[in-house]
Amino acid sequence: MDADSSQDEVAVTGRRQLADSHDVIQVRGARENNLADISLDIPKRRLTVFTGVSGSGKSSLVFGTIAAESQRLINETYTAFIQSFMPSLGRPDVDALHNLSAAIVVDQERMGVNSRSTVGTATDAYTMLRILFSRLGTPHVGTSGAFSFNLPEGMCPECEGLGKVSTIDVDEVVDVNLSLREGAIRVPGFGAETWYVQTYVNSGFFDPDTKLKDFSRQEWEDLLNRTNTKVRIGTTNVTYEGLMVRVRRLFLGKERESMQPHIRAFVDRAVEFARCPACEGTRLNPAALSARIDGRNIAECSAMQINDLADFVRGIDDEFAGPLLANLRNTLDSLVGIGLGYLSLDRESATLSGGEAQRVKMVRHLGSSLTDVTYVFDEPTIGLHPHDIERMNNLLVLLRDKGNTVLVVEHKPETIQIADHVVDLGPGAGERGGRVCFSGDVAGLRASGTLTGRYLDHRVTLREKVREPRGQLSITGATLHNLRDVSVDLPLGVLTVVTGVAGSGKSSLIHGSLGGRDDVVVADQSPIRGSRRSNPATYTGLLDPIRTAFAKANGVKAALFSANSEGACSTCKGIGLVYTDLAMMAGVASVCEECEGKRFTPKVLTYQLRGRNISEVLGMSVAEAHDFFPSGQAHAILRRMNDVGLGYVHLGQPLTTLSGGERQRLKLAIHMAEKATTYVLDEPTTGLHLADVDQLLALLDRLVEQRNTVIVIEHHQAVMAHADWLIDLGPGAGHDGGRIVFTGTPADLVATGDSLTAQHLRTYVGHPAPATAARA
Repeated sequence: MDADSSQDEVAVTGRRQLADSHDVIQVRGARENNLADISLDIPKRRLTVFTGVSGSGKSSLVFGTIAAESQRLINETYTAFIQSFMPSLGRPDVDALHNLSAAIVVDQERMGVNSRSTVGTATDAYTMLRILFSRLGTPHVGTSGAFSFNLPEGMCPECEGLGKVSTIDVDEVVDVNLSLREGAIRVPGFGAETWYVQTYVNSGFFDPDTKLKDFSRQEWEDLLNRTNTKVRIGTTNVTYEGLMVRVRRLFLGKERESMQPHIRAFVDRAVEFARCPACEGTRLNPAALSARIDGRNIAECSAMQINDLADFVRGIDDEFAGPLLANLRNTLDSLVGIGLGYLSLDRESATLSGGEAQRVKMVRHLGSSLTDVTYVFDEPTIGLHPHDIERMNNLLVLLRDKGNTVLVVEHKPETIQIADHVVDLGPGAGERGGRVCFSGDVAGLRASGTLTGRYLDHRVTLREKVREPRGQLSITGATLHNLRDVSVDLPLGVLTVVTGVAGSGKSSLIHGSLGGRDDVVVADQSPIRGSRRSNPATYTGLLDPIRTAFAKANGVKAALFSANSEGACSTCKGIGLVYTDLAMMAGVASVCEECEGKRFTPKVLTYQLRGRNISEVLGMSVAEAHDFFPSGQAHAILRRMNDVGLGYVHLGQPLTTLSGGERQRLKLAIHMAEKATTYVLDEPTTGLHLADVDQLLALLDRLVEQRNTVIVIEHHQAVMAHADWLIDLGPGAGHDGGRIVFTGTPADLVATGDSLTAQHLRTYVGHPAPATAARA
């Protein structure tokens, strides 16, 4: 080898070594939200779990800093025109981030509210199924578009591919005993002086002073159903459309969840949705439904449980469709493997829980050929039974083994224990958090003495003596969704935990049977309706006594201390931010220069209560405010918020920033002031650190001791072990579930049960398996 060749090889080797040296994500000086100027290294192509109490800064580090900067840098590679269609991403508050790779965030956000989006369309499984039917279906119908309910060539013409039709109750739309001038129209936004109503009043088609019940048949038809007609009102030509036509256009073209609350309430009252009689809910036209493979049409395949559909597809043998069949089988098998085999492809995406939505998104990435990607997960075990957590863990490991960096924010010990690396944040929440308490392997975490390390092997023991019920609440013949004519007695005056694998029928049984009863309070994780002005202080009613206290202390009006009223900064209208439209560039939100984000006028900020102004009080955490207001209504509300584990949340924090578990606990804090007898909670451990679960159990005990009945839908084994009574549904999910497989005390389940729940709870409490279960 000559000298030049040797030098070239050294140079190449040197370059390779340099490229291979980028094996950690370097975070330097992170200060986003409550992060305390932290610096750390996170290994790449490894599974790292971020732990710590709620509010310790996990999400601020993983999502608000690492993932946010990765996505911002990727967005900056696009042209200004393309960026104008993207969300505005500000640079996180950090000194430096090195060695970032492209980040894919797989979060628990619901998958939109579009009723045309299904599990099949979201995973592309339905697209593959459409292509399969266009090639193998007999009789031959046409291209894959002929099987799409979102395209004119495939959709049912009657319902336009929605699978349901609507009928409007006329009596909810108009009061026939009144005239138009007297306010006969009862539709929201159709007041007597509005342009809509003035169009009817001045149309000339009827007398606006005649009561609607006295209209002729033609006048009635003109009012309700006349299609677009040009009419002249004064000097203006306007388009007239019948009231029913207009209501359908304005309201029924929108998704229910996107409507304002008063509009949604009207639609719920006035509109009845029923299965389309033409397509029988399949969404497709007769031609699409005529094509069959092995005796089944595409709608029947879409309605099958995914695990059954996977078996059906495996039975299709066609050499020309071989690659397509392989891809479809892989997608369906991934959905089964991730614990979603009980769903069907025609299930609307908007009806999925946050955990289900996250797992559906995950499927899209399992078959990807991309490597060296950073995948970011937000509590992927939410909504999962211990049996299903094992499956989720396997998938996280699979993503890592493909050469990806996997970052997981998680509380469950089952997932923490499979980590290659753990970053524990804390030691507390809010201002008492934001620091790295530990960074290393799981063994090091156990020995670290941190709160997470101490609780990693903590186990709640079975009750020595369960509480005796005061009676029972009976559910008889429940058949909602997959329930198989279920009858069960819920004991009164005790803590009952309803459990079972995901999709076994827990929510169908409890929410479907108890929801809506007068003496039952349901606190769930659904979004809290409100604008970006809404915060815990406004939502709980806490702001009212705070405003009153400020007004009394300063001898001024209480309205001054509302950012939605007289005291609001005139520049930002009390939001604290100014939103700027940059035309072709993405709009940006910046802190209001006038009030510096404090939301109030300078004059209002001169008024103080015990040395604090209103902005400073709203900046307090619940725990701080609890001490600041030592008595009265404000103290009572804050005590309840503290009791449910929200001490770290700030009073003025936008509701949109709260997690599902935080929303549920906030609702519970409000309901605790009511005189209820039965509380229903849906997975209240969501987002709770292992140490916080003990506090939740104490709260549940307190509710029971106040002579309430508490029913908890839960997978967390600590809550199961602490229960007085267990109801286990299963044995599987979907049509393999929907039955009661056990009712009794946790001790009885551990001693004699053979369900999946029994097996995992037995392991959790360290109880040996009974002989029958061991043989099984």
